[in-house]
Amino acid sequence: MPYTTEEGGRLNNFAREPKVYQAEPLSPEQKRNNIILASAGTVLVGGLIVVAYAISHSG
Repeated sequence: MPYTTEEGGRLNNFAREPKVYQAEPLSPEQKRNNIILASAGTVLVGGLIVVAYAISHSG
């Protein structure tokens, strides 16, 4: 692990920096999968809100 020695003999440790890389653009299949997952998540959250509303207003 890289470190430096400060005055008084104290060691100062530094974390290793990760390799930097440029992300590749999404393929059409990945874009389609993201749209499907976002839609499914939206339907799930909407359904949970409807169920919570129905339960809180019953009885």
